[in-house]
Amino acid sequence: MEFTVNESGNRFELHEEGHIAFIDYTLNNQNIMFLTHTEVPRELGGRGVGKFLVQNALQYIKTKNYTLAPLCPFVAGYVKKNPHWKTILAKGYNV
Repeated sequence: MEFTVNESGNRFELHEEGHIAFIDYTLNNQNIMFLTHTEVPRELGGRGVGKFLVQNALQYIKTKNYTLAPLCPFVAGYVKKNPHWKTILAKGYNV
């Protein structure tokens, strides 16, 4: 699996077997990254692709010293199940 940051498309991408799974994002001028939508093609379902994608996106946010606004239910659910990621939540956001 190949994880990439598509800055021009404002999304994180995971390329696998000719398919692209992605998380759309918006970054504001306060360095809050809003993760708004996650999509995994049906052909990649059940393989942990979404989990891998979210893990890499969150690591990217942490490395860049951004904070997270998990607007996507899939991302919010992942953070809730993995509470160590709550340390990067933006002020006022909870899961």
